[in-house]
Amino acid sequence: MTWITGPLAAFDLETTGTDIETDRIVTAAVVRLEPDGTISTERTWLLDPGVVIPEEAAAIHGISTEHAREQGVPAPRAIEEITQAVAEVLHAGTPLVVMNARYDLSLLDRECRRYGLESLSERLGAVPSPVVDPLVIDKHIDKYRKGKRALHALCAHYGVSLDAAHDARADAVAAARVVRRMGKKHHSIGMTSSADLHNLQVRAAAEQSASLQAYLRRTTNPRAVVESAWPVIPRS
Repeated sequence: MTWITGPLAAFDLETTGTDIETDRIVTAAVVRLEPDGTISTERTWLLDPGVVIPEEAAAIHGISTEHAREQGVPAPRAIEEITQAVAEVLHAGTPLVVMNARYDLSLLDRECRRYGLESLSERLGAVPSPVVDPLVIDKHIDKYRKGKRALHALCAHYGVSLDAAHDARADAVAAARVVRRMGKKHHSIGMTSSADLHNLQVRAAAEQSASLQAYLRRTTNPRAVVESAWPVIPRS
């Protein structure tokens, strides 16, 4: 059975910033989409991240420090619940869709370390798999297309509605629907198993990183280093 003919789960985070080593999770969502695209289950979290949410981040996802402190659950409890929910999806063998998985899954890993919790990899006994990353896949199958590749751009390109960008639930659902459209349009991707697709993305992500690194070294920084690991950046 190919991965697009079965159910998909999707995972998304909204955070305090873009640094996996120092930033924190503010909201999270795990949703399950059936083969017909309907949402059968969903879980969402609002966290008190324990730090001030920068104004720039709050302007993107709409969660202020005050709101998170008043309405959010303590970060350690939420991180445990989120990690366990994702682990259960992957234990069941359901493909996990994560837009820019290298960021979201790595940040989740660092949050687990911060609070002394078992990481996703430790719960699974392996690197999280199968993961489906619309960003890596799009760069692989449509390498020379010009323009942005953020989720809103992919939704526009593949004809998927995204009415509440930077809402974790809405972004997770949109990412799953986008990647299913990708699979149906590009048979070389869609007519494969989730395990083979995962392995393809490992190679593709490394190739994309090497290409970007070479470009940066030619144009701006001769010592530039671009992380090649996917879907989780190893801890230093």
